[in-house]
Amino acid sequence: MRAILLQGLAAFFEIAGCFAFWAWLRLGRSVLWTLPGVVSLILFALVLTRIDSAAAGRAYAAYGGVYIAASLIWLWTVERQAPDRWDLMGAAVCLVGAAIILLGPRAAAG
Repeated sequence: MRAILLQGLAAFFEIAGCFAFWAWLRLGRSVLWTLPGVVSLILFALVLTRIDSAAAGRAYAAYGGVYIAASLIWLWTVERQAPDRWDLMGAAVCLVGAAIILLGPRAAAG
């Protein structure tokens, strides 16, 4: 459960940080938008390292599914565009994959 909460928090920080740059470069907002964006991306990296996993690549792979689902929540709540059924089905597949990666039994190291 802790891993899911951390991944959700990491996704928020990553999406918010990237959106700050999107707002500057694509929406014509002030370059000052990048300052909280950079802070948000730093927080993303710090939070993601708190996920309990023996291998960084496995933690990042599992995070990918959560990121996709969180991006659709961002699309809906911030950008005010409802995800369609294909978005939702794709996110569901990704979340199942993330759960398999994160929760699957592992052989003991050694």
